[in-house]
Amino acid sequence: MKRTSLKRALLLPLSGAAVCAVISVALAWPPADEPGNILTGAAAFSTIATEKPGLFRKITVPDLPAPYATPSAANQSHIVPRPADASLQVPPGFQVQLFAAGFEQPRELRTAPNGDVFVADSSAGEIKVMHGMTKDGKPESVTLFASGFNRPFGMAFYPPGSDPQFIYVGNTDSVVRLPYRNGDLKARGPAEVVVKSLPSGGGHWTRDIVFTRDARKMLVSVGSRSNVDDADNNPGEVNRADVLEFNPDGTGQRIFASGIRNCVGEAIQPETGDLWCSTNERDLLGNNLPPDYITHVQDGGFYGWPWYYTGGHQDPRHKGKHPELKDKVIVPDVLLQPHNASLEIAFYEGNQFPPEYKGQIFAAEHGSWNRETRTGYEVIRVQVERGKATGAYEDFVTGFATPDGQVWARPVGVTVASDGALLVSDDGSNSVWRVSYSGHPGSN
Repeated sequence: MKRTSLKRALLLPLSGAAVCAVISVALAWPPADEPGNILTGAAAFSTIATEKPGLFRKITVPDLPAPYATPSAANQSHIVPRPADASLQVPPGFQVQLFAAGFEQPRELRTAPNGDVFVADSSAGEIKVMHGMTKDGKPESVTLFASGFNRPFGMAFYPPGSDPQFIYVGNTDSVVRLPYRNGDLKARGPAEVVVKSLPSGGGHWTRDIVFTRDARKMLVSVGSRSNVDDADNNPGEVNRADVLEFNPDGTGQRIFASGIRNCVGEAIQPETGDLWCSTNERDLLGNNLPPDYITHVQDGGFYGWPWYYTGGHQDPRHKGKHPELKDKVIVPDVLLQPHNASLEIAFYEGNQFPPEYKGQIFAAEHGSWNRETRTGYEVIRVQVERGKATGAYEDFVTGFATPDGQVWARPVGVTVASDGALLVSDDGSNSVWRVSYSGHPGSN
């Protein structure tokens, strides 16, 4: 069986995706296109010691170093108990507090139309639901909705809107759905298999799910099996590093977009209906290469993996291969710090945060391993103006690792609660955190 993404890429028109250097202008924000406190060039690259709520960063294509400009590091994190002096930091006017704890591996979060928050407890093979909120800011209950899943991650309510009939769950090797009505704290019936077989195995096991705004198509992200194996005739990479499209009943499979190494988090932009992906790029090219990214995803788009990255930059491990693809590789909208491990994303549509947050993207950065000095271990806010990303992003919640590199928490999922607070899952301390806004400076 041959990989099909290359065939699709060859049929694409030239994308014209080359970009120019961006000069930042220090203007007040909002409503200017860029904030005044923006770091660009070499200063935009971060470490956990330099991440600070309120700082904006903008990495552009000309900022990227050459491959192997630094040696490739193996700097795995090992979770430690929360140090006595460790705290989560947020911008002035925001507060963060522990919302729920005691999960085995809380990963993706999704808010149901009625306000209940569903949690994929992946290693437990369970979906849990957090219902209501007490006066002290805790859920009224945390209930086991259903169990027996195979490393569940993605969840989506169908049809999208106020009256869903099902909740879909992305196992690592299939998609299933369970009957659901607003307010259900237990599954109404057994899981029905919708997509019988998704490619599985290898390093990337998460499968996210979203439905198009018109409810006609289901989009499922499947990460690559390998770091950067040649995908031409590798059976293990068939239908991987892709976003796959299905009908809601699981029929009609096709490749929606290809060359996306690992789109861990998917979201549909409310304003435009576009699909967006939060993507982990490849490793072993050095500390600051290549950028992870967040981008809207074009139907039929090709994003480079494994032969190219960030537009027409050829991976030196595939030197000379597929020159015909160089001008077809789409440059992502927002280049993030390399090795951040960007996971779930959510568009902010709540009413609690100040008005300038409406339509912005929040994303969980799980944290690096392939970097000499740690980076990530934070929640970022991606700047969106008039429906389009400017390329800038803000350090929003920091402190999941201490400045000297001790990792006690790792953000994974983000969702907007019914009251407009931001909820963040953390599979380091196996907790869910709540970020709220009162207008008065404070911390957890």
